[in-house]
Amino acid sequence: MVWSVVAEWGYWWTLLLALPVAGLYVRLFIIQHDCGHGSFFKKTAMNNWVGRILGVLTLFPYSYWKKTHATHHGAVGNLDKRQIGDIDTLTVEEYKGLPKWRKIAYRLYRNPLVLLGVGPLYQFVIKHRFPFDMPWSWKSEWKSVWTNNIIVGAIVALICWLVGWDVLLMVGLPIVMIGGAIGVWLFYVQHTFEETYWKEQSNWNVNMAALQGSSHFDLPGVLHWFTGNIGFHHIHHLSAKIPNYRLKEAYNSSPLLQQAPKLTVWSSFKTYRLKLWDEAQQKMIGFKEYRMMQK
Repeated sequence: MVWSVVAEWGYWWTLLLALPVAGLYVRLFIIQHDCGHGSFFKKTAMNNWVGRILGVLTLFPYSYWKKTHATHHGAVGNLDKRQIGDIDTLTVEEYKGLPKWRKIAYRLYRNPLVLLGVGPLYQFVIKHRFPFDMPWSWKSEWKSVWTNNIIVGAIVALICWLVGWDVLLMVGLPIVMIGGAIGVWLFYVQHTFEETYWKEQSNWNVNMAALQGSSHFDLPGVLHWFTGNIGFHHIHHLSAKIPNYRLKEAYNSSPLLQQAPKLTVWSSFKTYRLKLWDEAQQKMIGFKEYRMMQK
């Protein structure tokens, strides 16, 4: 990609090459993800060291991301524990009680252009560089963030010195934007579909949250490879210790594991309209349905 810019082949070649590179970027992140769960290698030390190295390449500080993602796993689908590591989701009654400016802010936040366009830039440039919503008591996680920032900063400075900041942006930005958008979309459709699972703490069940509140994103084989089989997300939430390269085998092992809510590439696009959890109907609805309910 750098050579295509320097040799002036035409920037369209660079953008074309960004597509498979972004796919490999996602695959690297899934390997880091498995390391964070201690599942990619048998030895804990190997998982942690590979995870830290990949955290530099993916721009996600390993220990910080590992902690927030563990929080997500421990509370997915729990209405009383919506916090860091999740895409913000409001109930109908919560949204109804918001002042107008906060309703507008929520509508903007849930807009696909913001989620898939602004979202990745925010995550890479701000959120995982300066996570000021993280408690200062998380000392090892803060150490992970600052160490990652220093190493990434040094690599960026070296690349700028070698090829120039303009080449870095022309090559790096498309990878981050495309790979980031893919990552956000995967995370979104894994838990946002009409008949998903949301319960108060008193009725919440971790296994039901996995099997009913996590989708089976049925992708073509090549996309399963690039995304590290994360489409078998219900199995991953049922047992995070299963590495990505064993998820399909686990899926094929039991008819019960084949009954999770299934999404295809095409049907996943229809989930973009889902914005609010309707506790009365026990399903996700869109703003159009919400407006009809208010009449």
